[in-house]
Amino acid sequence: MFKKLSIYPILAGLALGILAPVLVKLGNPGNMGVCAACFTRDIAGAVGLHSAAIVQYIRPEIIGLVFGALAASLLFGEFRPRSGSSPMVRFFLGVFAMIGALVFLGCPWRMWLRLSAGDWSAIAGLFGLVIGILIGIFFLKKGFSLGRNHPTSKIAALIMPLFALVLLILLALGLSGQISFIKFSSSGPGSMHAPLIISLIVGFGLGILFQKSRFCMIAAIRDVVILKDSHILQGVIALVVAATLTNIALGFFNPGFTSQPIAHNDTMWNFLGMLLAGLAFSLAGGCPGRQLVLSGEGDGDAGIFVFGLLFGAAIAHNFALASSPAGIGANAPWAVFVGLIFCVALGFFAREKR
Repeated sequence: MFKKLSIYPILAGLALGILAPVLVKLGNPGNMGVCAACFTRDIAGAVGLHSAAIVQYIRPEIIGLVFGALAASLLFGEFRPRSGSSPMVRFFLGVFAMIGALVFLGCPWRMWLRLSAGDWSAIAGLFGLVIGILIGIFFLKKGFSLGRNHPTSKIAALIMPLFALVLLILLALGLSGQISFIKFSSSGPGSMHAPLIISLIVGFGLGILFQKSRFCMIAAIRDVVILKDSHILQGVIALVVAATLTNIALGFFNPGFTSQPIAHNDTMWNFLGMLLAGLAFSLAGGCPGRQLVLSGEGDGDAGIFVFGLLFGAAIAHNFALASSPAGIGANAPWAVFVGLIFCVALGFFAREKR
């Protein structure tokens, strides 16, 4: 399977595996140095889309990720303005993907970071994610398609980078006290963050590497199953090895199922949450981190998915769907089952016309 080493995915995996625990050391939440889902949820709270006071902060890592992807795509001649592939469907896939991720409490990146720090409660999430991706691959083989995107204007392609710029301005103004409508947590995960400039630089660097390498957990499994291509999987393996060694070096490795940072030990719902997330990611064409990168390089469809993530985070916290260390939200089971029904129906009926 590993006939040839793929340098860029390996570099991307090593960078994430090392830098994420370092960001925890510098102030980010435990086992959450970089999490595309949780950090997008925090942004949703900071701009007032939900009122969960402990998860509100404009995360510079997300802003840097988009900027880095934009810079890399321009540098390598890969900035391609495009959109128009089932935008409403992609929006709702983003909504349900976020709901599933917040039932589990993390995106695929955080799942690996939790495991690399000894959080065995994430094992159920790993099985759920893989099975969700495999179901998505089954639908792909049966002809599932959201249609083709089309070239669009450069200004349309710059909407997401401009949105990230606005977030950066709001973050700076909010932290300096010049505006009061941006919300910042005074306790809980949202109050825990590494220094702004360091977080922004790390996000920017990861954005460059992820854009160049196409790093994505969904693609890692999909490419192995469909194309027998392991180059992105090599990056995932590098991530796990680097994160495990870095967590051990920093004293963060704490093996066990209980008392893990910002996690719960409900095996069934860890599994089902990531099953929903994995299926939604697979049908949409990439994990939330990959979607953020694509939105930075001019993909308007990925941008729609990201806004679905923001809206999904708002729904999850406004309607008691998101989990906490105490367990799943009161209404989470209904939301997960509705999401699974939506994704399965979409997989069966959204077929490419030939």
